[in-house]
Amino acid sequence: MNLDRTTIALLAERLENCELEARDTTKITDDHPDMDWEDAYAVQDAIRARKLARGARIVGLKAGLTSRAKMKQMGVEDPVFGFLVDDFAVADGGDIVTSKLIHPKVEPEIAFVTKAPLRGPGCHIAAVLAATDFVVPAIEIIDSRYRDFKFDLKSVVADNCSSSRFVVGGTATPVDGLDLRTLGVVLEKNGQPVALGAGAAVLGHPAAAIAMLANMLGRRGEEIPAGTLILSGGITEAVAVAAGDSVSLRIQSLGSTSVRFV
Repeated sequence: MNLDRTTIALLAERLENCELEARDTTKITDDHPDMDWEDAYAVQDAIRARKLARGARIVGLKAGLTSRAKMKQMGVEDPVFGFLVDDFAVADGGDIVTSKLIHPKVEPEIAFVTKAPLRGPGCHIAAVLAATDFVVPAIEIIDSRYRDFKFDLKSVVADNCSSSRFVVGGTATPVDGLDLRTLGVVLEKNGQPVALGAGAAVLGHPAAAIAMLANMLGRRGEEIPAGTLILSGGITEAVAVAAGDSVSLRIQSLGSTSVRFV
């Protein structure tokens, strides 16, 4: 680590206040160019601690940067990861108050819910599937706190990977007999398709992202508990939304979910 605990606490306060007050900021590596990955996750951990201290509950985890092409472009070998709190959850078909966000975008994802703990190192796709209770369609609403969506990956990690809101729906579907790689995905905005894809867009198999998360946590002496909701990563590019937009997601064999921006 290159940053001291006081600096980490101040950065966490700055980023979380931007989230809570719906205002942007310049990326934090502008002020702290020597920040390393350990520092970035320490800032994220400090944001989590701030939320827990106010009574929030951790309800899930999320993966980001789950495209091999993007990882190569950014010069990293692993996805990035963040946490989800109960305040981020939106009911299926519910409303999101857009004025409480800065510049939201939506991503279609396959969400996993575990029935057994997952531990690394050595976690792999088969282990993830064996520990999965069911999968459901999910729309993640990302909302980077950085001005004009201009950032680097360490700043993104510190900002809890742009976490903001999420909605899940469809049918709780066991993974037995499903090939998650080939499931077709259609994201619609205001009744028009805006993004198409398949599960294989996430690291070749969406469960690979969950395995990488378990392995990363294992290096920190942590695990993914049973009963955890995990967003496995965007299947398509993120799509910008604004007040008045309605977004729906359909995933083959899993059903659909939707959300409105008001």
